[in-house]
Amino acid sequence: MQCKSIEILVGLFISLCIAALFFLALQVSNFNDLQDNGSYTIVAHFENAGGLKSKALVSMAGVPIGRVADISFDTDNYDALVKMRIDARYTNLPSDTSASILTAGLLGDKYIGLTPGGLDEFLQEGDTIELTQSALVLERLISQFLFNSSDKDE
Repeated sequence: MQCKSIEILVGLFISLCIAALFFLALQVSNFNDLQDNGSYTIVAHFENAGGLKSKALVSMAGVPIGRVADISFDTDNYDALVKMRIDARYTNLPSDTSASILTAGLLGDKYIGLTPGGLDEFLQEGDTIELTQSALVLERLISQFLFNSSDKDE
């Protein structure tokens, strides 16, 4: 009889642990951010979206204000077309806001950092950010350094 009650307690403990891990996984994955509770879409063109992924963070002054909704290739301009969903609380982004693809830490994930401009007009649904800075590609920097240093030796 003692053995059965221990087995029941261990089973309950394991069930609670699994439920806690499931809850933790939902919190870490930002599942709530995937639900649309009022947002608008803005677009930016980047020469190189190097490593940026869908659902990547969009932040301003270090504060998350949205997520990357879609990344596609623009066949008209031959560049990356990035659509961002911005939370409806942030409707006062100036129309001359600039966007940069940044890296979180040395080898971290890519995200979009927005820098506000100074105009009194605000970005609306479907507007395009004109001022963009593409992702820094480490391979391109290394090759530039190598080719520049080899040119100096000659």
